[in-house]
Amino acid sequence: MTYTPPLWPVSVKGVALDARDRVLLLRNERDEWELPGGRLEIGAGDGVQLPDSSPETALEREIQEETGWDVKAGPLIDAGVWIYQPIPGRRVLIVTYGCTVLTPDRPPVISHEHKQLGTFSADEVPGLNMPDGYKQAIAVWYGRGNAGSATLDDYERM
Repeated sequence: MTYTPPLWPVSVKGVALDARDRVLLLRNERDEWELPGGRLEIGAGDGVQLPDSSPETALEREIQEETGWDVKAGPLIDAGVWIYQPIPGRRVLIVTYGCTVLTPDRPPVISHEHKQLGTFSADEVPGLNMPDGYKQAIAVWYGRGNAGSATLDDYERM
């Protein structure tokens, strides 16, 4: 019998701020707010669906699919890597990036994957129904100072 080790599902998430410095969140089927993002795609053998080339490109694709926003993902947020148990017995490794929104004035749109979309100020986030790991990542991103006004060049220098 061949041993197959259990694998951790990994989900890449992004803290993305609109033009008014509000974080974009999505309400899921558990009535929790969460950051946009999802899993890396491995692609299809037929070459039609290509695999994601990196966690950052997967996140950029996911945010575009879920909200219509174009973003540049990075850097990785300190305290943004954590383990979440959405339901008993199921654990997911969450990897969170700060994002530069390339279309901050474009209103986000909700996809079929979520129940609701909202934008929230830093002061509103602590009172939301969402896992503490997301709250910590958002607080760290806001705590960077000028997070909403940083440019791509600022991140590329990191």
